Amino acid sequence: MSKRYLVTGGAGFIGSHLVDRLVSEGHNVTVIDDLSTGNAANLAAVSNRVEIVRSKVSTCKDLVKIVQQYSGIFHLAAAVGVDLVIRSPIETIRTNLDETEAVLEAASAANVPILIASTSEVYGKSQKAEFSETDDLLIGPPYLGRWSYACSKLMDEFLALSYFKERKLPVTIARLFNTVGPRQTGNYGMVLPRFIAAAKSNQPLRVFGDGSQRRCFCYIADTVEALLRLHRIPTAQGEVVNIGSSEEISIADLAQRVIQLTASSSKIEFVSYDQAYTPGFEDMLRRKPSVEKLTRLTGFRPTTTLDEIIHRTA
Repeated sequence: MSKRYLVTGGAGFIGSHLVDRLVSEGHNVTVIDDLSTGNAANLAAVSNRVEIVRSKVSTCKDLVKIVQQYSGIFHLAAAVGVDLVIRSPIETIRTNLDETEAVLEAASAANVPILIASTSEVYGKSQKAEFSETDDLLIGPPYLGRWSYACSKLMDEFLALSYFKERKLPVTIARLFNTVGPRQTGNYGMVLPRFIAAAKSNQPLRVFGDGSQRRCFCYIADTVEALLRLHRIPTAQGEVVNIGSSEEISIADLAQRVIQLTASSSKIEFVSYDQAYTPGFEDMLRRKPSVEKLTRLTGFRPTTTLDEIIHRTA
């Protein structure tokens, strides 16, 4: 059956792919996005089938009345990228907190099911080989602005679960691990689009730190599939669920893999964190998700290989 969905941040990388999928299934979709980091061009293929409200969620006129019209909400509006976090910490914190509070309050007034997109950043400086949703979280000190993003997104989670417990709002929280694919921009520090753009122009691939930090990259179509499945099952309400790939690689090896698969003549250039960001910048050495909970709840786990991701993105 055709339903009505609201997608905040729907002109962004992940949001636009989610909108495409919802439209392809015959649903009616409204996007709220102030286009501060999103791009209307991402919705070009479905622009005549989607209503776009150019606004922040927190300043959207008659938000409560708008929300009452929908069967479900996907809240993806957020500050994005390490570069933005370092450069504009106030904007980062206020964007994450204000937009989430506004959409939760509106959803609560109409009791509309909502999925909140969170981030693997909330795991902080933990040294675990694999992160599970029930793990304790280890966040760095407040004088290192790097951790403001993690803290603000974690506060989003606390707030969302409070609405679930106190007001019985149907809420699901998805912790995303490095979603990548077409339309993602490297403008805000995302590593794979930076590497691919450099490799395609035979420019040096700049690896921050010594490149030993390890990550898992999840293809956008897999992330969208997981988001939709979680949103549609009642057993996921009130739960926090990791979404990510289990294929792990160091950033130095990722750079080499991109050069190889794009047949590039680029070299790898190592740049210190102090030079790339700010003195004292801290990074996570490893960020691998456990996706057992996702699989148990939905029967799905991301399977697109890293090589295939690089091919499709490049």
